[in-house]
Amino acid sequence: MKKRRRRFRMRYDKTFGLLLISPWLLGLVLFKLLPILASLGLSFTDFYMLEPGETRFIGLDNYARLFRSEAVGYILFATIRVAMTTIPLQLVASTLLAALLNSPRLKASTQVRTLFFLPSIIPSVAIVFMWFGFVDPNTGWLNRFILQPLGLLGFNDVFSDAAVALLFTISSLWGIGPGMLIMLGAMQGLSPEIQEAARVDGAGPLVRFFRITLPMISPAIFFSLVINLIAVFGGVILLDRGNAFSGSISPFDGYVSYMMFDQWQLGYAASLAWFFFVLVMAAVVVLFTTSRRWVYYPDLEN
Repeated sequence: MKKRRRRFRMRYDKTFGLLLISPWLLGLVLFKLLPILASLGLSFTDFYMLEPGETRFIGLDNYARLFRSEAVGYILFATIRVAMTTIPLQLVASTLLAALLNSPRLKASTQVRTLFFLPSIIPSVAIVFMWFGFVDPNTGWLNRFILQPLGLLGFNDVFSDAAVALLFTISSLWGIGPGMLIMLGAMQGLSPEIQEAARVDGAGPLVRFFRITLPMISPAIFFSLVINLIAVFGGVILLDRGNAFSGSISPFDGYVSYMMFDQWQLGYAASLAWFFFVLVMAAVVVLFTTSRRWVYYPDLEN
């Protein structure tokens, strides 16, 4: 009887749990999985959004086209360049900020941590528009209240490659709040005895930070690296959405948006998206494969 009751209770809990998450599962299937599978099917067609009735199956022609396209190569290089500048900057900034906020000498630590985290909840679109408004050549505060009173040349080419890259790199620091919390949680989880033993042996703050703290929080660094990699590849579209692609520093997903909503070539845009997805997954697999060489896993220690 007890076993039957236990089995009945487990089935009841499982069924009740599935009912509770059924709205989320329904949304996942309808608004995530089905569109993803549909985009994979569309990538093998010449779907033109203005003439959907003339769609034909063309096999791998879209993928052959993107491999021949010089624009795809330029966009891919530009996206990798953005990732190589913003991801290390975000990791270094979030780690150093977490180290400062983890200091026992910090007063009102909870309030200070909240202030540093607040900018990360501001929508990315608002941040981008704020920065472009700040550096606007005609009405921006940078020229009117800072550079011109000092007799310096104004910031006039806000849409140049260098200016867009600089603005995106600076604005990316506004979103280091979650990364800072991840690093802070990892630092607070370290055993204080290890730090105390190193202090007794004569290790200074910098030696303890680089030789003890960083290696022991390497799992958190690895997690943040993967998250930032995906976020940078998926968020840079905000810099130029709505503007025509002209061979500038438009990232890869911005080019996908251009092919879809400006050129109406949904089939080709789907193939671009899947090609980019494969590249990102390959980068993530390489990171996981090499992680055992530089990430400290205490559970794997003999």
